[in-house]
Amino acid sequence: MPRYLNPPEVPHPASRYAQGVAVGPAAKRLIISGQIGLTADGVLVQGLEGQMAQAFDNLLAVVAAAGLTSADIIKTTTYVTVPDAVAIYRKIREEKLGKGFPAATYLQVAGLALAEYLVEIEGEAVREV
Repeated sequence: MPRYLNPPEVPHPASRYAQGVAVGPAAKRLIISGQIGLTADGVLVQGLEGQMAQAFDNLLAVVAAAGLTSADIIKTTTYVTVPDAVAIYRKIREEKLGKGFPAATYLQVAGLALAEYLVEIEGEAVREV
């Protein structure tokens, strides 16, 4: 079982995430490429909130394809091109990941692969065996 770490020697997280996650030596590990707000049939969802929700849905679909669940996600990195969107991100992350609190990094960037992409979310999932 992963150990979620928020040691007293570092600042307490501003929302539901862990400062670190430790896993044992025997684990199934999945690295998830950056997911965007594009549906499986190639339609780009409109608006930041919609793209974030779709990107998380895509990430969770990759996790499920590996036989894992949202509870196995131990790390996310989110790239957003829209300023001051962290509150929207936190709301959607909690809706999509539930009670899980992976290690998380949130970055505001100048751009992604295409100008119309507003968000990209990558991650890592682990289940000890």
